Amino acid sequence: MTYTVGHYLGERLAQIGLKDHFAVAGDYNLVLLDQLLEIDGLRQVYCCNELNCGFSAEGYARANGAGAAVVTFSVGALSALNAVGGAYAENLPVILISGAPNSNDHGSGHILHHTIGTPDYGYQLEIAKRLTCAAVSITSAEDAPVLIDHAIRTALREKKPAYIEIACNVAPMPCPRPGPVGAILADAPSDPETLKLAIDELASFIAARKKPIMLVGSRLRAAGCEEAAIRLADTLGCAVTSMAAAKSFFPEDHPAYAGTYWGDVSSPGAQQIFDWADGVLCLTPVFNDYSTVGWTAWPKGDNVALMDGRHIAAGGKAFDGVHLRDVIEGLIERLKGQPKKDATLVEYRRIKSPEAPVAAADPKAPLVRAEMARQIQGLLTSDTSVIAETGDSWFNAMQMKLPRGARVELEMQWGHIGWSVPATFGYAVAAPERRIIAMIGDGSFQLTAQEVAQMVRLKLPVIIFLINNRGYTIEVQIHDGPYNNIKNWDYAGLMNVFNAEDGHGKGFRATTGAEMEKAIAAAVANKEGPTLIECVIDRDDCTSDLISWGRRVATANARPPAAR
Repeated sequence: MTYTVGHYLGERLAQIGLKDHFAVAGDYNLVLLDQLLEIDGLRQVYCCNELNCGFSAEGYARANGAGAAVVTFSVGALSALNAVGGAYAENLPVILISGAPNSNDHGSGHILHHTIGTPDYGYQLEIAKRLTCAAVSITSAEDAPVLIDHAIRTALREKKPAYIEIACNVAPMPCPRPGPVGAILADAPSDPETLKLAIDELASFIAARKKPIMLVGSRLRAAGCEEAAIRLADTLGCAVTSMAAAKSFFPEDHPAYAGTYWGDVSSPGAQQIFDWADGVLCLTPVFNDYSTVGWTAWPKGDNVALMDGRHIAAGGKAFDGVHLRDVIEGLIERLKGQPKKDATLVEYRRIKSPEAPVAAADPKAPLVRAEMARQIQGLLTSDTSVIAETGDSWFNAMQMKLPRGARVELEMQWGHIGWSVPATFGYAVAAPERRIIAMIGDGSFQLTAQEVAQMVRLKLPVIIFLINNRGYTIEVQIHDGPYNNIKNWDYAGLMNVFNAEDGHGKGFRATTGAEMEKAIAAAVANKEGPTLIECVIDRDDCTSDLISWGRRVATANARPPAAR
């Protein structure tokens, strides 16, 4: 066959480890989709709309390391760019690929369909530049290899999304085959002199403190340093806490793990030992109003050392041009043989109270949040991934005890309600060997519910716990009003709609603990499609942590304008 621009792109995607790409068809990308279908080992997975397509690729990237979405121009891509903004915020290399107008129309003065009605088609590229680490427009086959490689290379290096726009008549044009993938994956090494100085400063920071503690942040995965963080903790011997958005990025069965630090809504003992420490090693943190509980839990000052993917700051000095993995490896080597700095871990073990097991509720009593969470906890295994939607599901996830290997996925920086449905779909496509559990509020579910149909289509045995409390509970706790009320749906009954004539999804409605237990048993047994369990609880039945957190965030939002 004639090798084309579309083939070049598809082969590069396969070379970087993608087995699937997500797509919504439109006339500007149809020929490109044809080309991608011809790449061996690269499956085309279809979505219901472009926003869901972008979030599906984002979920896929969480499990696989990178993802790709293919959409049409303007009416498709502008919708998908919302999800790309999420991928940027969450440090995930998602490649958004958009079909584009015929190259001959550029500069012609033609007004085309799917545009804003002007002869300038460059607005989409300009928007994409603000939401990606690399954005390119391909209007000739000769330029395609260099531009495609630049976008993909930059996305993988920066762990951020990239945008590739291909004119519809260029996708089938002849093009050379790509060379070895090493040219895409290669990364610049750490500057040796800067690396040594950074390690020296961090070693001095640690040596000057008697009670250091580690705080693990949500960019640790993007930095590729999860295993390195464990070895650093072993070397230091201090207590380790994690930020909420980093739950599961450090193993909770590790002897040094001291829980989630989240200000007033920290796990038991975590805030006390964190505040007692005299030095904090912050690994890849994201300090925003959510993670700092309305700016009330923001560690900063001379007793804080920041260790990000390519930036180190300690002792009043900053170091760039180094990789965190190299810094951690060098620091471990420097600290070998030195006495453990275990004061925070020793003290944490003194103050930590033994946790009593949660007792099962009366199986015939109305279902409550605590009983729902208890039963979900019983499903967790080392090969389980929990996708928790924005809202009280965050706080339910925080309280879960994770066996080693279990994962929790949150979208705490972007915070787009509805994210979890397509993200769960994408994650399940990437990791079919894992048990995928999603916890989703009813309000969030209504934004992106249709992607459950694609779970049915691909027979993905996802278990969805749909919390029906008739409203936007997280918004109620921040600022209530009639706009937080929603129209109730027959959520369990939706599965009949999505199944149509050939699906094997199951839907259940649980109003008691006994009904939920029976539904879970059926969900575990269903290997031919998703199971949605509608958990009906009272509108005001939420975690106390959500109430406390919501009050703090509301206070931060309500600050009056500063005087000029």
